[in-house]
Amino acid sequence: MTAREYDLIVIGAGPVGENVADRARQGGLSVVVVESELVGGECSFWACIPSKALLRPGAALRAARAVGGAAQAVTGTVDVAATLRRRDVLVHDWDDSSQVEWLHGAGIDLVRGHGRLSGEREVTVAAADGAETVLRARHAVAVCTGSAALVPDIPGLREAQPWTSRDATGVRDVPASLAILGGGVVGSEMATLYTSLGAEVTVIARSGLLRGVEPFAGEAVAKALTDAGADVRTGVEVERAGRDADGVVLTLSDGSEVRAAEVLVATGRRPRTEDLGLGAVGLAPGDWLDVDDTLRVRGVEWLYGVGDVNHRALLTHQGKYQARAAGDVIAARATQREVDDGPWGAHVATADHSAVPQVVFTDPEVAAVGHTAESARSAGLRIRVIDYDLSWLAGASEHADDYRGRARVIVDEDRRVVVGATFVGQDVGEMLHAATIAVVGEVPIDRLWHAVPSYPTISEVWLRWLEECGRP
Repeated sequence: MTAREYDLIVIGAGPVGENVADRARQGGLSVVVVESELVGGECSFWACIPSKALLRPGAALRAARAVGGAAQAVTGTVDVAATLRRRDVLVHDWDDSSQVEWLHGAGIDLVRGHGRLSGEREVTVAAADGAETVLRARHAVAVCTGSAALVPDIPGLREAQPWTSRDATGVRDVPASLAILGGGVVGSEMATLYTSLGAEVTVIARSGLLRGVEPFAGEAVAKALTDAGADVRTGVEVERAGRDADGVVLTLSDGSEVRAAEVLVATGRRPRTEDLGLGAVGLAPGDWLDVDDTLRVRGVEWLYGVGDVNHRALLTHQGKYQARAAGDVIAARATQREVDDGPWGAHVATADHSAVPQVVFTDPEVAAVGHTAESARSAGLRIRVIDYDLSWLAGASEHADDYRGRARVIVDEDRRVVVGATFVGQDVGEMLHAATIAVVGEVPIDRLWHAVPSYPTISEVWLRWLEECGRP
């Protein structure tokens, strides 16, 4: 069989793979992308785009009800059918034609099928009809296959046919009741969503909600879910599961039972590396890929692992950030240009370590970047923690009649810079990038005094934080 040769082979055509391919192509390399499902990947069709499309009507309705004058005009609940139709529009009815057109327009080839490493710089692609195509890379192979839902080893759970996040975002008929295992981002967002769609929701989260951020964030989301009618159970776990004619039956560690029409598993992610031929290059199938800051797999100089597969920061925007660095450094190494791999250099993903931003689209929204108080102390930093009640701001009072929220900033006292920030409240997601810039840019507190927040906005919280820090 004759092999097709390219400078770079990218396995996986999600946002990460697309960006690696595009940056390498702009760097002068020939590139082919291998995709077994839809070009655009998890984010475009089963995760970020559909989930936020489904969450938005509920958020808009809550916002209208929170403002006198608008509240009086609200006469109904979320229209489920219209919400699902809007989701379908935003995912293009799961048709990737426009994404394929973009790929071809960028000068990137596409091979559909399941790609496996079959040798050094070699990928064999099996099409749906069994036909095989052999691809060889002159310089590099980038694995950008993402992650999949992790189904825990609970007796009876697999037999109970649980939903994963794909089922939850691709729903056609909203169940009367839904049990959710896990209190992370997916579990919390889907609890918010299905409560707004009228389902009876039970969340089972042994360690509470949103463990990765400041504790007050998860507590606020749990209270809002409870106030909206959801049942949030913490401190317990599922010991066994089953399905009968009425739905799913979950037996909990405290002896109680939860019954629901469906059960959603949102207990973590696993890398999609179990069937990629990693054994052919001395790596363990099913493992996360261990990479350096240029995203090159340690021990295999021509192999790169970008996005979720490296387990650095399982977020689409962070994966695309890694992809830009990886695509650029692959092109630089291939053409023997200078590599800028020092901290914050052009060819590294330094932000993965301590400047990762994230917005959780729950009620209330949660937005965070950088360190929490706990992680900063664990890193050995001498910090000041400043909290502020967002309801005290004039901008918050204008935004909603009974605005509730809280913001925390973490200041490195030795360097006098912001190293972390967390916002909890309605629409705080749009406030996050200012904090991200302050963290990444290591802007001195003394200089931030001259970044004047407009009045009346919720961003005036920055002035209150600075007042607490004190003038230079």
